[in-house]
Amino acid sequence: MARKRAQSGRGRAAPLTPDQIIKAALRIADVEADLDQLTVRRLASELNVGTMTLYSYFRGKENILDGMADHVLGRMPLPDEPDDTPADAIRMVARAFLAMMREHPSVVRIFSTRVTDSRTALRGAMEAVLDRLVAAGIPGELAVRCYGFLITYAIGFVSYQIPRSWGGDPDSDEELAEARRQRVHFYKGLPATEFPHMVDLADTLVDLPSDAQYMAGVEAFVQTVEAALKNTR
Repeated sequence: MARKRAQSGRGRAAPLTPDQIIKAALRIADVEADLDQLTVRRLASELNVGTMTLYSYFRGKENILDGMADHVLGRMPLPDEPDDTPADAIRMVARAFLAMMREHPSVVRIFSTRVTDSRTALRGAMEAVLDRLVAAGIPGELAVRCYGFLITYAIGFVSYQIPRSWGGDPDSDEELAEARRQRVHFYKGLPATEFPHMVDLADTLVDLPSDAQYMAGVEAFVQTVEAALKNTR
């Protein structure tokens, strides 16, 4: 069977692989933050091949979306160091989910619109997470509830954070810090008679889509889990 080839940036033929197709699909979906913008035709154009070439690797868009889930969820990194306490494990998982969804915003849409039965995705983003929570001393059923809270909390928070350019960590990005200053200016510029609290709390309101706000929610959940663990001893 002839090997299918795509054109490289220098105009020479180069092998096309399923991994290249998935990475290109992720680039499109992550930039657009909308899976509807990802079509087989657009993906073929991105790779400089015909649409029928892609159909020889994937049966259609649904299979490509499954491949995207495998690529992102199946490779979600977790620190190698063991967690000393249940609280440490919860914080670690929360940060891992946030980092994954920020790097690939398209996965938020995948989570909220699809159910994957892929063993690769389930192993990387569910089984591995449950293993770390249980290993840290969280009983199985409670570990499942922890997983449920953390994944849905991260999906909701990242959905809120992505369109707000002043979110994230302002100490690591000058553009983000400038967007933050502009948002504070916007809040403070509102009519004080109509928005007295928003004007007065402008410096705090700007933190709503920040990483610090995200972790504040995680800490509140940590306290709930610690109290539950004490009641079971």
